[in-house]
Amino acid sequence: MLELFNERRIPYVVSGAFALHEHTGIWRDTKDLDIFMCANEVSPTMEILNQRGMQTEICDPVWLCKARVGEYFVDLISGMSNAVIRVDQSWIDRGFDSEVLGIPAKLLAPEELIASKIFVAFRERFDGADIAHIVYAAGNSMDWSRMLALVGEHWQMLFWSLMLFHYAYPGSNAVPMLIWDELLAKFQADIKNPDINAAFRGSLIDENMFAIDIHEWNLRNLLEEYRERAEPKIGEAAKPAA
Repeated sequence: MLELFNERRIPYVVSGAFALHEHTGIWRDTKDLDIFMCANEVSPTMEILNQRGMQTEICDPVWLCKARVGEYFVDLISGMSNAVIRVDQSWIDRGFDSEVLGIPAKLLAPEELIASKIFVAFRERFDGADIAHIVYAAGNSMDWSRMLALVGEHWQMLFWSLMLFHYAYPGSNAVPMLIWDELLAKFQADIKNPDINAAFRGSLIDENMFAIDIHEWNLRNLLEEYRERAEPKIGEAAKPAA
């Protein structure tokens, strides 16, 4: 499939186990291949795959489609399920030139790899250890300004992840002091002057663990709002296949 993508010049970058291995050396056996691309590229890519006899389906128009190749699955991902993090062309442009199973391919840069995992904090799956491993292995060469830009107003999720990292690796200097200073200053300002009108954000982390807040305590459902605003959605911005 990657050879097909390269042949058709489809803009993509590989994430998942292959990107984690690129930046940490950690290898996990997998039958899945995670491909990140912009949302407006997913539908025409699915059409090309269908023309080659592959089975495809839209699992969630906000962020996920799947293609099946024999016993293997390829996930076409255009963002995170809560729609806070969205893939754009810069993710592809910043990819690392490498190989996947002997095929030339771009692998997700460590900053975007962390961003893709920062909201994976569910009861059944938590990627905090992956983030800690990436920071430990690649933090000294990372573009931390880019990292801050990716998380934007959700910087607390990065702060939380880095606190876990520091607990696990108290002797590491992989996170620059300037980043600690900036995040700590933001946190201190938030604590000293809380915004009493700030919306509840628990559903952006896990809609199931925080379901009571929405359904019984009648707090605002930001997850629903972010997903409704997500544009373009897969299948709504399709263009003819080349």
